[in-house]
Amino acid sequence: MAGTLSIVATPIGNLSDITLRALEVLKSADAILCEDTRVTSKLLKHYDIKKPTVSCHEHTEERKLGQIVGRLQAGEHLAFVSDAGTPGLSDPGNRLVALALAAGVTVIPIPGASALGAIVSVAGIDMREFLFKGFPPHKKGRQTFFQSVAASEVPVVYYESPHRVLKNLELLETFAPEKHIILGRELTKMFEEVRRGSIADILAYYRENDGKIKGEFVIIVF
Repeated sequence: MAGTLSIVATPIGNLSDITLRALEVLKSADAILCEDTRVTSKLLKHYDIKKPTVSCHEHTEERKLGQIVGRLQAGEHLAFVSDAGTPGLSDPGNRLVALALAAGVTVIPIPGASALGAIVSVAGIDMREFLFKGFPPHKKGRQTFFQSVAASEVPVVYYESPHRVLKNLELLETFAPEKHIILGRELTKMFEEVRRGSIADILAYYRENDGKIKGEFVIIVF
């Protein structure tokens, strides 16, 4: 009888944001598949979870993924975690899930933290309908990405890295100067920040406070 693959959401910053169910699953699994074993080891150490870890990420070769699926087919219970947040949501996990499903393995979601859910919960605007676009392209297609954000009739949510956020805001100001944004930085962490206002206002703030251009960003444009 085939085993089970549990897709486990982990904290995006504050380690207390892990669920009781997630802890139970991690403790009961035969092994834990990790986007980065070094990152996950900190979480496991914090909760005194002693389980074997196996590297499994978006660049894992097919041969190794096949070995993992073989373990699942043999009846093992494996848990998969990304570095932070919910796997499959702009995080690795989809390839493994697809292969496991094709092999007849039961795949179970263990929901929890995500930057997307966090920013939507404090948006304070109508988010019954919105478009989530993940991370903008690094180079090719970047301008087209922001043109589509500017043209959207519903709020658009996406992630951005600290290295590109200023250029991001500049493109937004070019294509959609009339729109507003809600920007979350370092959500759930010590220096958590949520800023709201026009694109020009937020851009001016970060130009004046470039020391705060650190950590991961999640942005709503509306």
